[in-house]
Amino acid sequence: MSEWLFFLEVTLAGLGSGALLSLTALAYVLIYKATRVVNLAVGEMLMLGAYFFFSVAAGWGLTAWIALPLAVIGGGLVGAVVERGMIRPMLGENPISIFMVTVGLGSILVGTVELFWGTDPRALPAFISTKPLFLGEAYVSRKIAVAFVVAAAVIGVFLMLFRFWRGGVALRATATDQAAAYSCGINVPGVFSAAWIIGGATAAGAGVLLGAIGGISPSMGVFGLSALVVVIVGGLDSVLGALIGGLALGMIQSWTSTYLGGEYTSVVTFGILILALMLRPYGLFGTHEIERL
Repeated sequence: MSEWLFFLEVTLAGLGSGALLSLTALAYVLIYKATRVVNLAVGEMLMLGAYFFFSVAAGWGLTAWIALPLAVIGGGLVGAVVERGMIRPMLGENPISIFMVTVGLGSILVGTVELFWGTDPRALPAFISTKPLFLGEAYVSRKIAVAFVVAAAVIGVFLMLFRFWRGGVALRATATDQAAAYSCGINVPGVFSAAWIIGGATAAGAGVLLGAIGGISPSMGVFGLSALVVVIVGGLDSVLGALIGGLALGMIQSWTSTYLGGEYTSVVTFGILILALMLRPYGLFGTHEIERL
């Protein structure tokens, strides 16, 4: 195999994992864009969605194509419960207090999963073919290719909705100025709920795709930290930033792991995070008013 072909395969693998990072980052962006809450529990909501899928597909014996939408709906319900039960009563409180609530929420979700499903890693029922896939001469894992296509399609749909759908316009208006949105008759609390529901559902879908590639465990929520790096680099309130940032970070992580070693992946990832916070804290595509987490 030539060096260029190997490099191309490594890059394609990075784009696949980057698409999952983008999809997870989208959950951060949706919630932050509407409510100005940085939800540190996105990774754990992703994990919970994967376990929902596991329970329905392996526990109840339903097909994966029924289990997948049920898992996404379950993730949306979790988002709704969290918003109404924990976040809405804290509106108007110090942002740091709400931020810390989401940290605690992550711990609660991990404890819940360990209580009901145990701590051992598990494999999801196979629902994506493992037949080899080639782009020209370059080999790509079919699971990673499917994850890339699904993530790209979902993000593309969201970009279109924000541009043309009334609900998307209402979300953008709420993110820009909540008082003005109220005065225009927009149901701001409803927008808050919708953002958490869609964010939870998106995280759950990303969790199923991630679990299909590498299995599931209570620690898989750590993936959310890499996605947090994506939104900080791309911009906490930018869907486009989540897309480009995720793909870029996925490729960087893949190159780092292949050519330097897996132990350097976290060093490079969080080195990028520190640089971004020092040089451009509002991200490459975020609005300039965002200066600190």
